[in-house]
Amino acid sequence: MNKINDITLLTKLKSLQPSELQRQKSVEGAKKDGPSFQDVMKKAIEDVSGLEKEADQAITKLVEGRSDNIHEAMIALQKADLSFRAMMEVRDKLISAYKEVMRTTV
Repeated sequence: MNKINDITLLTKLKSLQPSELQRQKSVEGAKKDGPSFQDVMKKAIEDVSGLEKEADQAITKLVEGRSDNIHEAMIALQKADLSFRAMMEVRDKLISAYKEVMRTTV
């Protein structure tokens, strides 16, 4: 009777584990659901870079005398600074999370 219970338990455990086909479907479904992590990070970096370029242009216009609006230049600088700082915080959190995962024993 013990052997029958072991076989039944083993059969039930195998049925709980996802099959290779189910794993492939879940990976394919994840790809179709939205942009990849790489795409999201690339877009964020491009956005920060764009804000820095806008700030540089505003400063250049101000220095060359093509613009008298110092407020716009300062706002552009602050936007670039804040977005860069936020990006660096996200980077630091990602690195911290990666290190934590690497310390985890399997």
